[in-house]
Amino acid sequence: MTTKRPIDPALLRGLTMPRFSRRDALRGAGLLGASAFLAACGVEGSSGGDKPQESGFWAGKTKAGVLNFANWPLYMDTAKAGGKTVYPSLQAFTKETGIKINYKEVINENDAFLGKINPSLKAGQDPGWDLIVITNGGPIEKLIRQGFLVELDQSKLPNFQKYAAAAAKNPGYDPGNKYTLAWQSGLVGLAYNPKLTKKEITSLKDLYDPAFKGKITMFGDSTDFPTLVMIGLGIDPATSKEEDWKRTATEMKKLRPQLRGFVDNAGMAEALSSGNAWISQAYSGDIYQLNISGSPDIKFVIPKEGATYWTDNMAIPKGAKHPVDAITYMDYVYRPDVAATLAEAIDYITPVPSAKEQLQAKAAKASAKERQAIEDLIASPLIFPTEADLANTKRYRSLTVEEEQVWNRIFEPIVQS
Repeated sequence: MTTKRPIDPALLRGLTMPRFSRRDALRGAGLLGASAFLAACGVEGSSGGDKPQESGFWAGKTKAGVLNFANWPLYMDTAKAGGKTVYPSLQAFTKETGIKINYKEVINENDAFLGKINPSLKAGQDPGWDLIVITNGGPIEKLIRQGFLVELDQSKLPNFQKYAAAAAKNPGYDPGNKYTLAWQSGLVGLAYNPKLTKKEITSLKDLYDPAFKGKITMFGDSTDFPTLVMIGLGIDPATSKEEDWKRTATEMKKLRPQLRGFVDNAGMAEALSSGNAWISQAYSGDIYQLNISGSPDIKFVIPKEGATYWTDNMAIPKGAKHPVDAITYMDYVYRPDVAATLAEAIDYITPVPSAKEQLQAKAAKASAKERQAIEDLIASPLIFPTEADLANTKRYRSLTVEEEQVWNRIFEPIVQS
C-alpha cells in the first residue's frame, strides 16, 4: 500500500519537473535560441527517421516478456519491501502478463534525455527504451515531426478507447492519438495566499493591482509566462500568430514592474511558503503538494480568462525491441483500478475519470486516517478537475523549427532581463 508523507517544498516535483526542465533547456539556449541549442544537443535536425512508418509494422510482432521503461522521478506508485523501494502496480502488471519491467527514473529533463537517445533514433537503432514519457509543448512534437515514434495499433488499446477522458483523446499535437497516450496531466495557473492578498484572486487582471507590486513571481521561461499572458489577452495560444506574440511581449513588459522576479518550481514553492510572494504563477500539482505538506493556506486558481493544460505522454520510440510489451502496458494503465493507484500515489490529473469511483470504493473500506486522505484527493479539483475547469483551459502552441526561433527571439529578452 502506498502512503503519503510530508514533503519538503524545496524538493517538490509536484507537476513541475517536465515543465521546469523545458524552461531550463530554453533558458540555457541563451541568445542562440532554443532551436539552435537543441540542434547542438542532437535533438533537432534532419534525420532518416522522418520517413512514414512502413505499413504492417505490427504484423507478426509478439510479446517478448520484457519492457524497458524510462520515466521521470517520483512518477510511479511505490512501497517498501525488505528495505527496498518497489513499484506495486508494476509488480501486478508482471504477475498478470508475464512481462518483466526494467523501470528506470532516468528522465530529469526532456531535451537532455532526447539528446542521449537521438543518435540511435537517427540511425534506426534500439534506443535502449521501449516506452518513454515526454511532455507536450515542444519535446513530443519534435519526436513526432522527426518520425521517431512508432505509430500505435489502436486495436491493441481497448482500455484507452473505453476509459480515457475526453481531454486525453485526440490532442492537437497528436490528432487521433496516432503516436501517444497521456500519462498524466496538469494545469498552469495562479497560486496565492489569501491571508496576504486580503482578497480572492480570480483574474489575470489582478496582477496589475498596485497593492501587489513586488509581491508577484512568474516562471522565468519563454514558454509558460508568455502563454499565460497570451491567455489573459484573450488569445488562444494554440492558434496564435506572430502578431499575437508581439502583442503579448508588449503586455509582458507592462507587467514586468509588478514582479518581484522570476522563479523555478522550487523558488515558487519557497516564495509562497515564506510569504515573500503573495501571488505566483504555479503548477497545480505543486500547490496540492504544498497544501498537504505544511502550507494549507495557499490556493490555486484557474483565472477567469483561463489556464494552460499540459500533458506528459507515453510513446514507443522507433527501434524499440519490445513494442508489443510497451503497448500492452500503455493500455494497462487505462484500467480504472490501475489509474486510481497512480492518481493516489503521484497527485496528477489522471487521464481516466472513472479512477474516482475506484478511490471512493477504497475510501469506504479504509481506516479513518487513510479514508480522509483519499477523500481529500477525490475532492481536489487539482487532481479531478471539473468539466467547467477543463473547458477554461488552453493548450501550448505547437511550433515549427522556424516559428520556435521567432518565438524565442520575441520572448527570451523579456525573461532574461
